[in-house]
Amino acid sequence: MSSSVSTPRHPYEDLIAHLTRTSPLGPGEAARVVADVLAYFSESTEEFVRRRHGELKTKGFTNDEIFPRIAGELRSRRVAAPELSLRQLRRIVYG
Repeated sequence: MSSSVSTPRHPYEDLIAHLTRTSPLGPGEAARVVADVLAYFSESTEEFVRRRHGELKTKGFTNDEIFPRIAGELRSRRVAAPELSLRQLRRIVYG
């Protein structure tokens, strides 16, 4: 009787295998890329707005430039965010 202990599978094992076959990434690097992409796309609208506001502020943009830009970026997100007014965007950042 043979007993085997299965190792836990990564939920995206097929994608990781695909990346290692089609790119110079090793399995560990491919797993990190997949994790980063999943984290990016699982970011809530509020988290995205706060992150982008901070990134653009550090690049020297003003709020008058930032909020219309973020509103445009939200429309092109992979999973479309709800349409938010500039006031709603400001409230996400400043409360």
